Amino acid sequence: MKEEQRLLLLHSSSLFFPPQGVKLSYGTAGFRADASILKSTVHRVGILAALRSLKTQSVVGLMITASHNKVTDNGVKIVDPSGGMLTQEWEPFADQLASAQTPEALLSLITEFVEKEKIPLDGVQSAEILLGRDTRPSGESLLEAAKQGISSILGAIALDLGILTTPQLHWMVRARNKGMKATEPAYFEQISSSFRCLVDLIPNETKSSKMDNTVVVDGADGVGGEKLEVLKSMLTSLVIEVRNTGKGGGLLNDGVGADYVQKEKVVPRGFCSNDVGLRCASLDGDADRLVYFSLPTSSSRKIDLVDGDKILSLFALFIKEQLSILTKEGTEKLDNSYHARLGVIQTAYANGASTDYLKQSGLEVIFTPTGVKHLHEKAAQFDIGIYFEANGHGTILFSESWLSWLEARNNELGLASEGSEQQKAALRLLSVSKLINQAVGDALSCLLLVEVILQHKGWSIHKWNELYQDLPSRQLKVKVVDRTAVATANAETVAISPPGIQEAIDAETAKYPKGRCFIRPSGTEDVIRVYAEASTQEAADSLAGSVAKIVDRFLGFSSSQQ
Repeated sequence: MKEEQRLLLLHSSSLFFPPQGVKLSYGTAGFRADASILKSTVHRVGILAALRSLKTQSVVGLMITASHNKVTDNGVKIVDPSGGMLTQEWEPFADQLASAQTPEALLSLITEFVEKEKIPLDGVQSAEILLGRDTRPSGESLLEAAKQGISSILGAIALDLGILTTPQLHWMVRARNKGMKATEPAYFEQISSSFRCLVDLIPNETKSSKMDNTVVVDGADGVGGEKLEVLKSMLTSLVIEVRNTGKGGGLLNDGVGADYVQKEKVVPRGFCSNDVGLRCASLDGDADRLVYFSLPTSSSRKIDLVDGDKILSLFALFIKEQLSILTKEGTEKLDNSYHARLGVIQTAYANGASTDYLKQSGLEVIFTPTGVKHLHEKAAQFDIGIYFEANGHGTILFSESWLSWLEARNNELGLASEGSEQQKAALRLLSVSKLINQAVGDALSCLLLVEVILQHKGWSIHKWNELYQDLPSRQLKVKVVDRTAVATANAETVAISPPGIQEAIDAETAKYPKGRCFIRPSGTEDVIRVYAEASTQEAADSLAGSVAKIVDRFLGFSSSQQ
């Protein structure tokens, strides 16, 4: 390492002191904590982002957000060149950087890592990092810390893109590395023009049915509400009323947002009895989650929730329908050799009724362990992979090879049978691939896709919600001495240790009609999470309670004293 580089790093890191007695860990959400203790960590993630850009010789992103957390929290995460999350191989290094106690210890870590990874740290290679932040008041000063971290690496440049949704930054990093225009106007133009294209392809018979084309959206008093105000002016045939935009003095994520709505199952702030029967949606704080809901009665705040599992079902049905039109044998003999492999990816937390419904609809359903990384990775193995979590985070991935085939097929159909049903199906699928954010779950693009599919089918939110009836469920946490004592298999649905615990869970579950139950260790605290489902709420509560007692018997504090 050049002397100039050493001195630059030592000087820069001497300005930021790591918080004492706090150990932060880089996970799916990056680093997240109370904003007041994050400056040093964000500065070091700036260094990490610059090193990542040098290593990959690509543009990377750095996002300052704490998503659905309270407004006093903040966080930082890196966006890899693909537009996805930071590779897991680099997470342990991120943890070491964050906890280095002195500038010298930090320099020694960086020196060792740069040598091991063969990162060109000579000032000759350039690195570029795109920066974004959400609307939190603490974001501005944390962004400055990130910039100082980036500029302490020779040849690294930070490009501040201002206030963005998290998915916008992911989209821009992916676009930039594909040689496409990577600006906010380009993002809005791509999703709005794809939406308009899908609207134009709605069958005439549903176009004439007078469907309500208004959706009322809770913007969580965050960045999503702000961006939706811009986007809605670019749309035809859809009226979006945005509430909780962050402009009316409401507090971010306080009694609002997708996380609150999905967990509490009540209307967010700003909604009232006048909204009975309306189609409503809720974004989370950084607009990477989306859930829908309707208010069935004016006498209660309780909602009918339409969660990520139902959004997944809607998307999967639509795509399956278009694929079957596309591959129908027409009178003309065109090359129909590519039958796309469509996969639906869920975790064990997906409601059992949704999994049954998807399987009965003839879809291939695959389970992965909990976490977006696992879902995204598995979805990428299909020609078209769709994943969602019940919390409303998910997207659709299209393989490059299948999209190339689809483009060629569309051109072929254009010559042989312009305006045929097959060609319309090809155009719809191409438009979906451009509307959906393939880098990450994106509430804005998913909202537009839900809306256009409902218009295409002529469905109300009530008809959509009736696809299947969710099984009642209950989640509990059990404090244990050591969470690592539980090991799981089969996408976390079976506990393989401690010995005998799964047999005890199975025996208990068998007592309940439609019973299903699994346990898994928390990733962050010494608790075991219990998930139970059954035919009634009372039965689900009872099953969860019984299994929590089994966990306590095997692993709780009472077990360690025997």
